[in-house]
Amino acid sequence: MLLCAVKELDPDHPAETWYPVAPPAPRKGRGAVTNLQGRYEVDQREVFDDGWQHAQPGEGAGESAAEEAPILRTEVFEERAKSILTRNQSPDIPFNVSLNPYRGCEHGCIYCFARPTHSYLGLSPGLDFESRIYAKINAPELLAREIAKPAYEPEPIALGVNTDAWQPVERDLRITRRVIEVLSERQHPFAAITKSSLIERDLDLLAPMAQRQQFMAAITITTLDADLARTLEPRAATPARRLRTIRTLAQAGIPVGVSIAPVIPFVTEPDMERVLEACAEAGATSASYIVLRLPWEVAPLFEGWLEAHFPQRAARVMSRVRDMRGGKDYDSAFSQRMKGTGLWADLLKQRFHQAVKRIGLNERRHGILDMSAFVRAKTVREKPQLDLF
Repeated sequence: MLLCAVKELDPDHPAETWYPVAPPAPRKGRGAVTNLQGRYEVDQREVFDDGWQHAQPGEGAGESAAEEAPILRTEVFEERAKSILTRNQSPDIPFNVSLNPYRGCEHGCIYCFARPTHSYLGLSPGLDFESRIYAKINAPELLAREIAKPAYEPEPIALGVNTDAWQPVERDLRITRRVIEVLSERQHPFAAITKSSLIERDLDLLAPMAQRQQFMAAITITTLDADLARTLEPRAATPARRLRTIRTLAQAGIPVGVSIAPVIPFVTEPDMERVLEACAEAGATSASYIVLRLPWEVAPLFEGWLEAHFPQRAARVMSRVRDMRGGKDYDSAFSQRMKGTGLWADLLKQRFHQAVKRIGLNERRHGILDMSAFVRAKTVREKPQLDLF
């Protein structure tokens, strides 16, 4: 609860009377509780309570707070991208090349580190990020053209690391499916991470590639608590359904791991060992974790989510987050951003490694994908010309 945010004069008392203002009401099926402006906006807007919507004691207090916010419909915009492969040199990321078929993600995970990218579009990293999705409809054609270039040096591609490649809109658009068809045809290795059970749709392509050591998968599971997951990542598959997806992939012969990302102090952190045990039982053979990251606008969005869903716990959670970030909400240093620093980060690391060793995860190495079978196609020309002869 936000403390003493509104000041009003009580006609029955000479002194000023202060009333608390409830945090913004969550929207059904959405993670963010506000549409926070992006950092590149020139004009800044601020919510102001003039008292008309503030319930007075004895005048139906609580009724307005109980009203649900209106349903926010998802809008999908077609985008013709100019390039499709993104390259990075970050020393703490186990891949150099990634591909994301979508910008924005309907899963609505409140902690998503990709939320600030919507600021580049002049949109909000809050509700806009999860309700205004940009689909790169020419992604398969761009990929085919890129990997056909004579100068292209093949290396494993990470699919869907920013926004989920199998998010709900993929069911109809099938862009990810077409990307995989290109990779399968050219026997180009790739890895994917997802929270969606829709990945099972593409087993006919993924399983043969896995048999040739050209594909591996990771499923993100933050908690086994379905109620918590519903507010934390509202449109992703339930934890139980994700466990079933791990089992399905493993039974199809696909190397599958679990990513516990993020670990949120006092929210998902107590569940870490149980998540590892459940995933190992389902067939996962590897595991990793990342502590909560709050870059740019993600920090105020996450704090707003805490105030809406865990008001009594909010201050404690943020205090522990700052303990791992040198007193700040976030530290982007490569050596610290994934695991944090300090006593609590060290204890979390010990807990994870002890659990992994006890359960038997990470005993086999699945990180090597075979590039030897890659088939280079003839170059696809953007503006083909007639041959002279």
